[in-house]
Order: sequence, then C-alpha cells, then structure tokens
Amino acid sequence: MSSSDPKTRPKPGPWPPAPDAAPVPPTSWAKRTGFRPKFSGETNASESGQIALPPRARENENQPDLEAGRVRPAPLVANGEQPVGEKGPVEKDQTVKKRREGDGANKGGSGAGANGHTGTNGAAETGAASQPQQPTRRPLRNEEVADVLPQNVDDEGFVGRHSHMKYDLRDTPGLVPIGLYGFQHFLSMLGSLILIPLVIVPPMGGTYEDTANVVSTVLFVSGVTTLLHSFFGSRLPLIQGPSFVFLAPALAIINSPEFQGLKGNNFKHIMKELQGAIVIASAFQTILGYSGLMSLFLRLINPVVVAPTIAAVGLSFYSYGFPLVGTCLEIGAAQILLVIVFSLYLRKISVLGHRIFLIYAVPLGLGITWAAAFLLTEAGAYSYKGCDTNVPASNIISEHCRKHVSRMKHCRVDTSHALKSSPWFRFPYPLQWGTPVFNWKMALVMCVVSVIASVDSVGSYHASSLLVASRPPTPGVVSRGIGLEGLSSVLAGLWGTGTGSTTLTENVHTIAVTKMGSRRAVELGACVLIVLSLVGKVGGFIASIPEVMVAALLCFMWAMLAALGLSNLRYSEAGSSRNIIIVGLSLFFSLSIPAYFQQYGISPNSNLSVPSYYQPYIVASHGPFGSKYGGLNYVMNTLLSLHMVIAFLVAVILDNTVPGSRQERGVYVWSESEAARREPAVVKDYELPFRVGRVFRWVKWVGL
Repeated sequence: MSSSDPKTRPKPGPWPPAPDAAPVPPTSWAKRTGFRPKFSGETNASESGQIALPPRARENENQPDLEAGRVRPAPLVANGEQPVGEKGPVEKDQTVKKRREGDGANKGGSGAGANGHTGTNGAAETGAASQPQQPTRRPLRNEEVADVLPQNVDDEGFVGRHSHMKYDLRDTPGLVPIGLYGFQHFLSMLGSLILIPLVIVPPMGGTYEDTANVVSTVLFVSGVTTLLHSFFGSRLPLIQGPSFVFLAPALAIINSPEFQGLKGNNFKHIMKELQGAIVIASAFQTILGYSGLMSLFLRLINPVVVAPTIAAVGLSFYSYGFPLVGTCLEIGAAQILLVIVFSLYLRKISVLGHRIFLIYAVPLGLGITWAAAFLLTEAGAYSYKGCDTNVPASNIISEHCRKHVSRMKHCRVDTSHALKSSPWFRFPYPLQWGTPVFNWKMALVMCVVSVIASVDSVGSYHASSLLVASRPPTPGVVSRGIGLEGLSSVLAGLWGTGTGSTTLTENVHTIAVTKMGSRRAVELGACVLIVLSLVGKVGGFIASIPEVMVAALLCFMWAMLAALGLSNLRYSEAGSSRNIIIVGLSLFFSLSIPAYFQQYGISPNSNLSVPSYYQPYIVASHGPFGSKYGGLNYVMNTLLSLHMVIAFLVAVILDNTVPGSRQERGVYVWSESEAARREPAVVKDYELPFRVGRVFRWVKWVGL
C-alpha cells in the first residue's frame, strides 16, 4: 500500500496482489459502462444509447461521497498521482482512497468493491477492462455516482450527501441543540401527525371531545413507537405516526354498509372494528418482517415500484381536498396560498441560520389563517341575525338561515368546544374505547394495506440512509424495521388511534431541509411528544382546528406525498421508455380502475347518504363483484377501489417481468451483512443497543 499508482498498488484482503500490468478496474458501474446522465434535459447519446456527460471541472470545495458517507477534501487525486504543490490534502485523500478501495476488495461480491457485482445504486457491473496504453484520469467520486442523485440540484432538493448535514446519525452535539432540532423536526411534520384524526373521527359519529382524545392518543403512540424504532428498529431518525396509507381503507371501513344504520354511540362501535382490523394486519406485518420474508420481498421492490405506489396514495384524495376547501373559499384558499408562498417563494429566506418559512410552512400558514379567521368571526363577518350554529340544519325554518348555515358552520372558528371541555391531564391507555372486534373481511383489507405501508417504508429507509448513515442498511435491518413497525401498529390498534403506525414518508423531505440527521434529536423530540400527549388541552386545541383549514393543509400534504413518491425515480433512469411506460400505466390505472368500481351501480340522480367527498369509500355496497359470498365481495370491491393497491399491483408486475438492466431499473442496493459487520461505522449505525443484538445474533435475517 506504499505506492499510490493504481496499476501497481496491491489490494488488501485475502486476494493475492494484482500483477503490475493489470490496471485496477473502475470502482463503479457508471465508470465501467460509461453511463453518465445529464440532468439538464439535454442529452448526448452515443451509438449504444447511453447518455454521455462531459467531465466536470475540479472544484475547490469539499465534495461528499455517497458510497462512503463522508466528505472528502478537494482537490482529489487523479489516477493515483499527486498534483504538484498540493501535498497535504492529497496525501490525506490518498489514504482515504486506499482504505475505501481496500474495503471494496475485501467485500468481493458484496456490492461496492472493485471485484463486486453491484455499484452504488444497484446496477450490475460489467467486466469492461481499461486500456493500459491509454491511462485516463480517475473520475471524481461525484462523477461516479451521477446516477444516484443530480449534481446540479438545490440543497433542499433531496440531494443526499451533496447537501452537508449539520448532524449525522450518531452525532450528539449537546442537550440544548438536540432539543431544539428535535422539536423543530416534529413541528415541521405537524400536519402528518395530527390531521388524520381530524378526518376520520367526524364520519365515525365522534364528538369534538372524541376527536381531542384521539389526537392525544395519536401523539402518545407516535412518541412511543418513534422511540422503539430508533432503538430496536432500523435505527434511522425516522418519525413513526399515522400514515396516509391507512387513511383510505379506514374511511372505507367507516362507511361500510353495516355501519350506516347504527344508532347510539357509533364512534366507539366503529373504532373497535377498526382496532380489530389493525391488530390483525399488524400481526401479519410483524411476521412478514421478523420471519425474514421481507428480505425476499425486497427483491421485488425497486424505485419504479415505490414511486407510483406512494404517488397514488397522495393523488387518491383529490375528491376530498378542494371540495371541502370550497365550503369556505376565502379561508381555505388563503390557507393554501400562504403555504405555497412560504414553501416556495420564501424558502430561501434564512433567520439565524434556519429557513423558517420552508421548515415551518405548514404551522405558519395554519397559525396566520386561523388568526385571520378568528378576527373575522369576532368582527361578525359570519354572524347572521336570528341564526344559531348550534341548531341542526334540518330544524332551521328560516330561508335566510338555511342559505348561510354552511358558511356559519365552516368559516366560524368558535363552533368547536373541544378546548373548553378537554381536561388538563389525560393519560391515554390501551383499550380505552373497549375490546376490539375482529372481522375477517376488514382485517384482510388491512393486511393488504400493511404490505403497501411496508413498501412505503422501504423507500424511506433507503432515501434517509443516503442522507444520514455511512451506508444503506442490510436487508436484515430493513426486515427488522418492518417487523417493529408491525409491533408499533399493534400498539396503535390496542390504544385506538384509528390507523396503523408506520414510517412517515415526509421524513425524507424534513431531514433534507433541516439538515438534522441525529437520532438522538428524534428520540428527545419523541419524549416531548409523549409529555404533550398527557396534556388534554393540547389535544383539545388541535381538535379545534376548523374543518376547512384541515382540508386546505391536506391539499398541500397530499401533493407533497405524491411528489415524494415520484422522487424515488431519481435512483433509476427516469428517461427510459421502459420506466416511463410502467410508471404512466401504474398511475393512470390507479385512477381509472378505482373510478370504475366507485361509480359502478350509482345513477346520476341517486340520493346517497354520505357527502360527495365520501362517495369513493362506499364502494363495498355497490361494487361490481356480486358473488354469493358477501365477505368476498366486500374484500374485492374495497381493495380494487383503492388507488395505491392498483398502482402497486401494476408496477410490481410490470417492473419484475419487463426486461431491463439493473442500471435502468435503478435496483435498490442494500449493504451485504458480512461486509457490513466488518465496517465499524456501519455496525455503530445499525447495531441494536444494550447488547440486544448479541442475544439475537443467530437470527441473521433480522440484523447485521
């Protein structure tokens, strides 16, 4: 290892030293195949169809290394030769390069070394050899990984390690910074944590007090499950909470035909049915993870599958978002415009080193709009003489009041009494709504949805690991994380949150924007969340958010979710005709096939018992499946009316049957177990704490 010439440098490990005449093969599939994408939209195609990217000029700033997870100082070594007059930095870089190439050689077929079979993004390496008589400059690392992330992207645009993180996975800068960043992390994801209870409780027949109690329960379970995931799951800084993946099936169960004629306390009865379905589906997800089946299932999950599946989750709620915003257009539209202005037009503004408008776009927009609506309400803008918002609409006789009842109900901010009626202290406890009721047809629907939630989590694991960890996790770590998410959903079912608990997709965006990847900060933020959940007034305050503002925030959140899903295509050749057709078909049929099921058997003049924005979720009562088995009809009509299920089925079948290279498909690459155990950084990133990993070391499919 004393020589810096790559032609003569011996490789460490069990392999014999390479002959002097044999050049070191390139260290990535991109170098071997000559693949160089150009992200500006202009392409220089060669005869083989590959896209050529001209070499970039050497930059004097530090460039991050996606393969090793560290920032390397520039200038870099070209072909192992040190530039004149740049001894200090180059000597250090030569040492780093030797160690990394040595690691790759030791891995063999592990996926990153010189003799490995896969590169950074998972494409297969070819055996092309270099020309000895024409030594060329060894490309910079940021050129080699051009397939992973765009080079010319702004620093908040999911740019992996090109955006320098303030704190990486194992950083602990101090109690005060960790506390501030942890609170910031959870506050920036406020919408994902609190909005789902505000959507599902009203159609269940719940009161404002029930909504406040469910919100407190969600905050408590989210804090507990985030701690569990950080210590015993994937160990990545990912917040767990009620995912939008579970929202559509929950609404379908809530609007089931057998619940339409209920009298009395509908809320508790429907909640117990939801709890039973979630517990059974969570047990299935736990088995999927801890049995090691997830490691096999990972072979079918690639960016071309994840992208349309998650995008379909966000697009599926188009019938709910703006129709509710339109009930009080001046409040709802102002809310949407404020969030757009903060997150896009003011995103560059920094205060004390923090992009407050980008990070806190949702809470800032909510606070300003809520304050404006309060002022309008107090000024009497929504007060009409002789009209009372507490009188049911069916009992209003005056035509004048009937005309304005919708505006009084949706625009006023004093119609909710949740804050006044909420206690100061309330401890969420399991089975608080009663013993769960287990129904096999609803449980089967939720089991399929838990698979979709696992696909969502896999994409989040991979993207977040590129941002904060030294290397992506092993398939065993991914399986361990999915298994723990199943256990977390069991807790959510027992406590009664109304949905399962899984990794929130918005984690990746939050980490990229805040530059905060420390799991200690997420753990401390989770502890704060648990404390807040015990204060009943917090749940009451959140439950007081007007319905139109909730819908306006959801319009933004669901749009973000769709975009986050499609952003997974950056790991593949997004311009490939194969991928374009697969993604296009998946998205189109994910909207068209459910529309057929949702509209089947409904005449234009039919008088439905639910509002128009809930019509897509009553398909079980009128779907095209009409066999003599009522339970089977319910399952098939409900599942095939869910957009994400159709998108997943179309994408996973086409992506795994249509021929395509690993480079073109952008196959996810996970660290090999044996190679990961030899790297101290990877072990520290993913090993279970408190020596728990040693106890379960024999279970090789759920760990390093």
